[in-house]
Amino acid sequence: MDRRRIGRTSLEVSVLGFGGNALGNLYTIVDEAEARDTVLAAHETGVTYYDTAPMYGHGLSERRMGDALRALPRDEVVLSTKVGRLLRPYGKVPPPKPPVSEGGIFTGELPFLPVFDFSYDATMRSFEDSLQRLGMNRIDILLIHDCDEWSQGPRYEAALRTVESGALRALLRLKDEGVIAAFGAGVNQAEACERLMDIGPFDCFMLAGRYTLLEQGALDSFLPRCVAEGVSVISAAPFNSGILVTGATPDARYNYLPVLDDVKQRVARIEEVGRAHGVPLAAAALQFVVAHPAVVTVIPGGRSRAEAEQNARWAVAPIPAAYWTDLKAEGLLREDAPVPT
Repeated sequence: MDRRRIGRTSLEVSVLGFGGNALGNLYTIVDEAEARDTVLAAHETGVTYYDTAPMYGHGLSERRMGDALRALPRDEVVLSTKVGRLLRPYGKVPPPKPPVSEGGIFTGELPFLPVFDFSYDATMRSFEDSLQRLGMNRIDILLIHDCDEWSQGPRYEAALRTVESGALRALLRLKDEGVIAAFGAGVNQAEACERLMDIGPFDCFMLAGRYTLLEQGALDSFLPRCVAEGVSVISAAPFNSGILVTGATPDARYNYLPVLDDVKQRVARIEEVGRAHGVPLAAAALQFVVAHPAVVTVIPGGRSRAEAEQNARWAVAPIPAAYWTDLKAEGLLREDAPVPT
């Protein structure tokens, strides 16, 4: 599988990566043995890059990811996780379910309450806690998680100031000491990435769901700026949390929520073009994002060996040039969007 370099670092990641959201029991329970087998299946297809976060299952994804990856030679994988939330024990009763914007999308999660904290001390503690949950002696890429207006709401400006004085300072120290190889941020808005670029020398950004077959607003400013400044983009949530796999079904999800009719209609039109060319919707979704020169990898999730193997097939499925031409002619894809060649 092709590999691309993260920013100006020496790290190289596979163009298809693996996102560990589902390992935290996203929406539904994943069996322990199946979670481990899913990660190993991804490795067998050539995937070298794996991402997780404390929020995913409130520590469950990190624990499962580490258990699986420890069976592999450490130098064969690149691992990222995130800082910005601490997991607080909640006593003898289950903690309250957070809102969707703060991670309330898991079931059967571990009994901890995620609490936002972008301070220096919290960042250092989060890093050490993740090492213990993963059972690893190093993490390759550390990402500030959800410092964006969608997640923070009215706390956003204060969160940015805390990142500048706290989390960013901690990440610079960890990189200077060689404890991590790269750092960045994982957010839900391209605009948030640019705000962070204004305050620090980030190596990469994980942009979730904002550059996809359905959304190309990142082409306006963020992606060109990344190319100009040598900053890499990791594309997360390439299926917009489900609809670009399932299609416009009644129970489809878009950005973790039920889908509005106008989005369903747009997806249905994309599906029609795909049927005319024999192109699976999910294959187009994966291959589209990595056609942009700023994007180094795309990280769909998976909750079974079959899903991990299917992601790999979609990533290399043949797509005729006429498919992309027709999408643009129908107004379903921006004219300035790079497409696979």
